[in-house]
Amino acid sequence: MSLALLEIKDVKAGYGAAVALQGISLSLRQGERVSLLGANGAGKSSIVNVISGLLPIRSGEVWFQDERIDGRPAHRIVGLGISQVPEGRLIFPKMSVWENLELGATVLDEAEQKSGLLEQVFELFPRLAERRKQMAGTMSGGEQQMLAVGRALMSRPKLILSDEISMGLAPVVVRDIYDTLLRINQEWGVTLLMVEQEAKLALEVADSCHLLESGRIVASGPADEMARSELVRKVYLAED
Repeated sequence: MSLALLEIKDVKAGYGAAVALQGISLSLRQGERVSLLGANGAGKSSIVNVISGLLPIRSGEVWFQDERIDGRPAHRIVGLGISQVPEGRLIFPKMSVWENLELGATVLDEAEQKSGLLEQVFELFPRLAERRKQMAGTMSGGEQQMLAVGRALMSRPKLILSDEISMGLAPVVVRDIYDTLLRINQEWGVTLLMVEQEAKLALEVADSCHLLESGRIVASGPADEMARSELVRKVYLAED
């Protein structure tokens, strides 16, 4: 078994007086695909924001490749190899597709490396190649989501954190994007931590899954076992 790429140790965090995470511990191995499952407000996005450096922790530790990263600014964490595909995409609508992708590569120094990554992203998402000069805000929601994933790839990440990729998109588009994420995982060796509201999809694309309620992990295990558990089937899969 490989050593952990990412470790979160007893992390507590919140927003003002509100507590979002109440002692979260989890780890990811290199190349693993992990889903976070739970209702709105359970703490899934807060975990992603803690890892990214966007939400300060109140106690606990976050380690990446045997290096403690909690307390570091977000741009430094990107430079270590962690990229986020944020909820709502958050692309820059008045910039072109090419310019959005270039922003994702700001942590890289070599122009040749950036150019090579750009071509790899265009190979994964041919529609972005076709629209490279188009203003990002004029594209469809699915194309903007492709752009958000492509931008994350432009920093050459070891770990991608995706937050609610399926939100507001047609099922066929969501499937295409997840198929590409799985390809990135398998061909590029990128580890995936995925927040996904669609429980069936979350379990289908992951190796393992953590179920959150009220800022705590209440169940964890291989995705196929979690899909068979009574709690997940009745509450999240709406099965009798």
